[in-house]
Amino acid sequence: MAISNLSFTLIDYLAITIFYFGWVGYAKFARRAANNGMPSLMSVMVRYREDWWRGTIGRDLKIVDTNIILTLSNGATFFASTTILILGALLALLGTTDRAIEILADLPFAVKNDTFAWDCKIVLLLTIFIYAFFKFTWSLRQHFFCSVMVGAAPGADANAQVREEFVQRGARMASTASNTFNDGLRAYYFGLSVLPWFLNAWLFIVSTIVVIGILYHREFKSDALKAMLGRD
Repeated sequence: MAISNLSFTLIDYLAITIFYFGWVGYAKFARRAANNGMPSLMSVMVRYREDWWRGTIGRDLKIVDTNIILTLSNGATFFASTTILILGALLALLGTTDRAIEILADLPFAVKNDTFAWDCKIVLLLTIFIYAFFKFTWSLRQHFFCSVMVGAAPGADANAQVREEFVQRGARMASTASNTFNDGLRAYYFGLSVLPWFLNAWLFIVSTIVVIGILYHREFKSDALKAMLGRD
């Protein structure tokens, strides 16, 4: 099928390419940087989780630990529920395509959308938020696994090697749950970057670059990271 028959210009294809490789590339970069010891929220939190699980072993009452896991799982539950509402709204938009196109056509910088282009953009958003939903629900299950591991923690009188091995397993499970949650949250950021595409592709490119910049700053340059590292 010819490009001219697909309702998209070369700029649209460029924008979606930048979007895809920007999202996938940033996710891989952030994870690799954390694994290689580069200071980031992801890498620093691993150390704090190890300290948390060492404290768990030393506590007879695990109320603090269960409250931590409950708080984390509540976040995943909230976003999973919110994602369902967003998906419902996006499905409803598919039924109001013509009216929505007319409204957007009057906005500044807007290019004309036809039905096919509009539906493709909605489908992209649906795909992104379906992906986010599965990430949040999987993160929720992984936090449930953490709660079971808290109950299975060895006592403070256990062998030192046994305690340390359990700390590493517990911290790894908690980090896996957190990273899965971050994947879902990142999908929200990139989902927002798609919205300007309904106006024109150039704004889509700009919004994608802005989102990557925001994510990079928060992960590697934020005040939260400096606080956890003890830096001014």
